[in-house]
This record gives sequence, structure tokens and C-alpha cells, in this order.
Amino acid sequence: MTPASDHRRAPSLPRALGWTVLSALLPGAGHVRSGRWWGWVVLLLTVGGLAASALYVGDLHRALDLVFDPARLRVAAAVALVALLLWLTVVVSTYLVLRPRDLDRTRSATGVVALVVLCLLLASPVALGARYAMVQADLVDDVFRDNRTATAPQHVTADDPWDGQRRVNVLLLGGDGSVTRDGLRTDSVILVSVDTRSGDAVMFGLPRNLVGAEFPPGSPLHELYPEGFTNSYDPAAAMLNAVYGQVPALHPGVLGRSDNEGADAVKQAVEGTLGIPVHYYVLANLQGFQEIVDALGGVTVNINEPVAINGSTDRGIPPTDYLDPGPDQRLNGFQALWFARGRWGSDDYERMLRQRCMVQAIIDEADPLTVLRRYQSLVAAGKQIVRTDIPADLLPAFADLALKVKGAQVRSVAFVRSEEFHPEAPDLEWVRAQVDRALEPPVRRERGEPATEPTDRPADEATDDPTEDPDDDLTEDPDDDEADPGAAVDVADSCAYDPDGWDADGS
Repeated sequence: MTPASDHRRAPSLPRALGWTVLSALLPGAGHVRSGRWWGWVVLLLTVGGLAASALYVGDLHRALDLVFDPARLRVAAAVALVALLLWLTVVVSTYLVLRPRDLDRTRSATGVVALVVLCLLLASPVALGARYAMVQADLVDDVFRDNRTATAPQHVTADDPWDGQRRVNVLLLGGDGSVTRDGLRTDSVILVSVDTRSGDAVMFGLPRNLVGAEFPPGSPLHELYPEGFTNSYDPAAAMLNAVYGQVPALHPGVLGRSDNEGADAVKQAVEGTLGIPVHYYVLANLQGFQEIVDALGGVTVNINEPVAINGSTDRGIPPTDYLDPGPDQRLNGFQALWFARGRWGSDDYERMLRQRCMVQAIIDEADPLTVLRRYQSLVAAGKQIVRTDIPADLLPAFADLALKVKGAQVRSVAFVRSEEFHPEAPDLEWVRAQVDRALEPPVRRERGEPATEPTDRPADEATDDPTEDPDDDLTEDPDDDEADPGAAVDVADSCAYDPDGWDADGS
């Protein structure tokens, strides 16, 4: 006699496999087909779970909160693995209850192989996602947790990450050694000021050999160095790149309890020099920087003149090779490192200008798909070479801001040697004026737009003074940037391929 359950089975192996695949996509569907009442329970739970997950992930801020919360990431990874086990159980049981009884050995083996392949296809992305969650949790714990600092903002919260301020200023430091080394020198100093509403950013590049950097009035370091950072015994120790090592060595604990007194000191030096707050820092080991670029799969830059690889001008050691000029040059990590730091045949100012182009190149390269594909390599590199005082609680806000920056305008101001700026004796009032101008530039009007933004109320009172031609004050001739030291220029323009027009002022 034919068992009563046989009428619930699929009439052929292809039909059984078809229902098994459907059950993999919509767990419970196969059991509904076989007449099991609990198939409906699984199906309804699946639909409800998918709907809840879509609502959760659909909220970007909520999703970012999850991505930067190590405890919740580890819970999510565990939940994903348990869900995967239940999912595979449903899939395997679907095949077992639907497969025909009269399968010969060949068809039976074919069904088992197909089932194993299907289970592997289901398990791989879930296991990878759980792995990514654990890697991300370790990254947040290693880099962003327990970073005691004396200079970070004190009144920020996840709900108000910018403390009501329109701009957040992050100092990017490139060091010549391990980020935990006491004697490290910060040879790359770039302050990135970001408009928190639009994502528009301005990068301010300071030369490593700037002498006499000032500290903010009222700070302990300003009291110690009221005329700026100096060292009468060793002029080289009075340069900006020496602040990181010198201040903690000479005045330990002067700024308060901190896990990185050198970075706090450099933040204060840049704040006092530029005249704007420095909220956070990110320090990267320049040698390890090439690992980040390799993890991204390389970067693309324009090279306007040969850039030396290796070599020492001071010791008369010639380069071993050069990066050739050309548009859209694809560089690996080693080449990108020398593009950013090569000095043979050029000077610190030209190197500083190349560094801002490299920052932009990395921003352009770090699209979500690339980051996802190379995520584990990026995290492994980042954990070894990056140090920061950005708190973990603010990471969702910074991630959201980074998305804005990627699609916004990025301009830069490079303080290079000129008639107005001498790094050995800088006119810091002039420097601060250029900073103010870059952060609040003259209004640029497109053709047909009003000269000023409309207001909801009339002017308070009339005036007999003649109205000036708006074109005189409210527009800015882009060509003026070329002969205007300290002007903010669009990074896309200053990093374009223009070998004939390239020079050390970045124009």
C-alpha cells in the first residue's frame, strides 16, 4: 500500500528541488506545500522578521548606531548564526519531506549534492556578515574605546554630536613611526573643517617646519609659551612637527589626563595658530598608510611632475626611481606613500600640496562597494596604524557626515612659502585672516541668481548711500586664486592634470 504521506510529496526530483529553493527564499513555503500546519507559522514568522529588519535597516541612523556599537554587533552576529542554523534546518527538512520515495541511487545523490550546494550558498553570506560584525566590533573597541583625552569637546552627546556648532574640525596627522611611539614626529598636518549641514569641507595644510606655533590664550601651554613654541637650544625642536614629542617630554601632564599628550599638544598648537577650535584628531603612521591604500585596491591621482621614490637630499642619496607624470595615474600603496612624502627635487610645500590631493583621492576611492569588498583588509590595517580621540558614541554621526563630504565641495588652503608667509617667522594674523576668509568666502553667484538671499522682512531703514555694484563685492574671480596666497582653492582643480600650469602655490 502507498503510505498516506506520499500524496504530500513532490512528483519528481526537480519539483522537490524547486520547492526546496523556494523554501530557502521564503522559509516555510515548502512545508505549507507538504500540508504541515506549522509551515504557516514559519512562513508568518519569516515575513514578520523580514519586515522588521527592513524597517530597522531602512533607518540609516539606527543602522549606523548598530554598526558602531560593539556589544550590539556581537549580539547581532550570534543571532545571525542561530537564525542561519534554523534556516538550514527548514531547508533540509523541506527537501526530506518533499523528495519522491522512489529515487534511484543516481537521482538521490544528485538531490543531496544540490541540497548541499544550496546550503553552502545560504550559509556563506550570513557567515561572512557575522564575521564582519565581529571584526567591526573589535575595530571600535581597539581604536575608539577608552581614548582618554584632555582636549576633546566635553558637552557632546549622540543626540547633539556637534554641540550646536555649525562646523566640526578634525586634525589629520601623519607620523613617521608607530602611532604609540613617544618620539614620533608629525610630518603631515592637515586640519579638515566640515560644515555639518552641507558636508562642504576646507582643508588647511600647515608646513612641518613652521616655527613659533602659538597656543590658545588661556591654555596652560600659552602660559608656558606666550610668544609661541620655541626652543633656544635646538631650532629644529621648535618646529611644528616637534610639538608632538617635545611638549610631553618637557611638560608631562600639563594639559591634564590624556592617553596621548603629544596629539593634545599638536591640537592646541594648530588651534592657536589658525585661530579656530580643533575638536578631534586622527593620527596615522605614514609607513602603514600604504597598507590602507593597498586595502582599497589603489588610488588614482594626477601627477604633474616626476616624484622621487626614496633618496635623501640632505645626505646626497639619489632616488631609486620616480613616479612618472601623467593624468589619472593608478598608484599602489608603496607608490601612494612616496607621492605623499617624496621630497627629492622638491620641498616640504610641494609635498604638502600632494598630500591634500592624496586625501581627496582616498575619499574618491572609498565608495561603499569597494569598502565592503575589502573591509577586513581595511580594518586590519586601520587597527595597526590609526589612533584618534573621536569617541565611539559619535561614530554614527561621523559616518553620516562622511557621506555628505563625499558628495560635497572640498577646498583647500595650503600655507606655502610666499611674500606673505614665511614658516620661520610666520605672520599668524595674516594666517588667521585667510582661515576666516576660507570659512566664510565671498558669495559666489551663478548667472540669474539674486545677489543676496531673500529675507522675510524689509530692511529696518532706508539709506541715502548709493548701492555698490554687487559684482564688485559679491563675486570672486576664480582666476584670482592663482596669484592669491592663502586663498581656498577647489581640490578638484588644484589636483587636476596641468603640468604647464603647476607650481608650488597649488594653483
